[in-house]
Amino acid sequence: MQDLAPRPEDLDPVERASVDELQALQLERLRWSLRHAYTSVPHYRAAFDAAGVHPDDCKDLAGLAKYPLTTKADLRENYPFGMFAVPREQVVRIHASSGTTGRATVVGYTRDDLDVWASVMARSIRAAGGRPGHILHNAYGYGLFTGGLGAHYGAEKLGCTVVPVSGGMTERQVTLIRDFRPDIIMVTPSYMLAIVDEMERQGDDPAASSLRFGIFGAEPWTNEMRREMETRLGIDATDIYGLSEVIGPGVAQECVEAKDGLHIWEDHFYPEVIDPLTGEALPDGEEGELVFTSLTKQAMPVVRYRTRDLTRLLPGTVRPMRRMRKVTGRTDDMIILRGVNLFPTQVEELIMRIPVLSPHFQLHLTRDGRMDQLAVHVERRPGTTGSDTADAGSQLTTLIKNTIGVTVTASVLEPESIERSVGKMRRIVDHRPR
Repeated sequence: MQDLAPRPEDLDPVERASVDELQALQLERLRWSLRHAYTSVPHYRAAFDAAGVHPDDCKDLAGLAKYPLTTKADLRENYPFGMFAVPREQVVRIHASSGTTGRATVVGYTRDDLDVWASVMARSIRAAGGRPGHILHNAYGYGLFTGGLGAHYGAEKLGCTVVPVSGGMTERQVTLIRDFRPDIIMVTPSYMLAIVDEMERQGDDPAASSLRFGIFGAEPWTNEMRREMETRLGIDATDIYGLSEVIGPGVAQECVEAKDGLHIWEDHFYPEVIDPLTGEALPDGEEGELVFTSLTKQAMPVVRYRTRDLTRLLPGTVRPMRRMRKVTGRTDDMIILRGVNLFPTQVEELIMRIPVLSPHFQLHLTRDGRMDQLAVHVERRPGTTGSDTADAGSQLTTLIKNTIGVTVTASVLEPESIERSVGKMRRIVDHRPR
């Protein structure tokens, strides 16, 4: 691909700071955020008091580990506005999760919060190769979901021309890409594949499109998937990370010149990794559950929020901020099959080793007596035949057995057999009785 490192003068000052300068800024902002949460949010006052800690007890960054963790359940128990740290009248926007598994988690933003969000999103798009004047095709969903509006305002702040397509209407997505000739696309990786398939169905060569950069997030995806999209589209593909409870997309971003993990914008979001079972803070380099503390949020600060995402923290490379490895899975989408932990991304990596299989797949869980069973449903690639894929299913089951250590069944399906998602793909279909 291209040499796309930004000029040093185009970076934010903190992106050129030393590690010592960054840590001094973090500690100052962390102390402010702990005091703000304690004095303004009843939940945090009660939680700190119960743990026997006070904001003034935080003397250094390592001292954050003494403070209690925050979970999604805490946010739901304080639904809708109980976690707000400013009067509701100062909250200029509200976002919320879908609430499909219970009460929605609600987040609020002051005007300053929105400016910070737009700034870290603009920084992320620039790190991915975006520049002022580029046209950005935004296929993230708009509405209560943070993806669409987060990308939108960040792109505008950077100076891009935004096409606010949102998700769905895949045929129209392709038409607009053909007609408007955008430089950048922002979308979930699974829906990007659906768009590429539609381009080919319409007779277009995806690699001949105007797209140069893809910024993909909202769900875990692998480096094998990156290679697939870069090859088929002729783009530079980078990963973006965020979550509504922390701010939305733009918490961390891969830099296009390295693609070696996502640099966390640590001047606003302080990361830790913990043991998901014990809650103990782990040293950098060890894999565990990612936890975030906001450093500058006014409307809804979060202290040690458990993301449920599994990763590890590594030193910075092309930025002074630490990197997080690609998310390997979530503690809540981990399948435990006969004592073996399995994540959808592991299966995706193995599927991508078999050329006749497409990246469109789902994992179906059933129970036979007392034993859980896992069936992998995966589509063959368009242009292949049944005879081409006759052995693909057995190849896949052998790979999974030899690599992950579990026995599964695999069904190779016709193209377009598996549901398409315009947002996050539903990878696990659980048929087990509750």
